Amino acid sequence: MLKWAVELGQFDLEYCPRTAIKGQALADFVLEFDEEVDDKAIVLAEPTSQESNQDEKKQELPHPWWTLHVDGAVNNNGSGAGIVLITPEGHRLMSAIHFKFYATNNDAEYEALINGLKLALEVGAVNLIVRSDSKLVVNQVNGGFQARGPRTELYMRYAKCLLEKFSNARLESVPREENSNVNALAKMGSQMDSVQLG
Repeated sequence: MLKWAVELGQFDLEYCPRTAIKGQALADFVLEFDEEVDDKAIVLAEPTSQESNQDEKKQELPHPWWTLHVDGAVNNNGSGAGIVLITPEGHRLMSAIHFKFYATNNDAEYEALINGLKLALEVGAVNLIVRSDSKLVVNQVNGGFQARGPRTELYMRYAKCLLEKFSNARLESVPREENSNVNALAKMGSQMDSVQLG
């Protein structure tokens, strides 16, 4: 260290911490979602007829599909849910949620589904494919199985209500191996307080 201090001492170097890194991260994030920014941009002049035709073409374009993976977990430490929402561009929004109430395995699966649907609505998804490894929940919501018990009936109705808020939404059953990332998040959520990952 002393050798480097002697060598660099002749250049009168001074350490300055980088202060604008948070602002740069926000700017990078906004650039990644520039299509959404264009829709909300402030127009300083009235659009010409050519610009209005372009706006009509933008509105006619179909909305891209988002993908939502959900899973619930219950163990001796508690219960939780894992959610992975994938944007049309391939960005992943991940969340592990810890429940501070008693939940059965089916309750945890429904909580994961409901919280995932709320997240998708909040970020503005219009078309959504939901993937869960709980055949029971998928078949109950899709109408293949009957919900037993008042609590399960409420969960099922609320999930259906949220699915109706999308223009197009499909709930699919997938093997547990295809849901391994969200399964790991659910296990993590069942063992600790709520965590937001980015």
